[in-house]
Amino acid sequence: METIEWWARLDSDAKAWLIAHNGEAVSPEVRSKIAAAGGAVTSSAWWVGESGPDGFFLSDEAVDWIETAANDESD
Repeated sequence: METIEWWARLDSDAKAWLIAHNGEAVSPEVRSKIAAAGGAVTSSAWWVGESGPDGFFLSDEAVDWIETAANDESD
């Protein structure tokens, strides 16, 4: 599985939010932090999901990746 390159550059609050709300629309604040960490949310990167009236979502693969990362960090 590929790595989400911006994950290591996110602050702990943004990581905690993504873990707690994994699979939900990404909040505007966290979306800004992802962009500031180097994640181009308008790109065709594998971790970019849908964006529409309900907000910006990470891809299913990214949701799975974050779940795995969260489990690895808690071990």
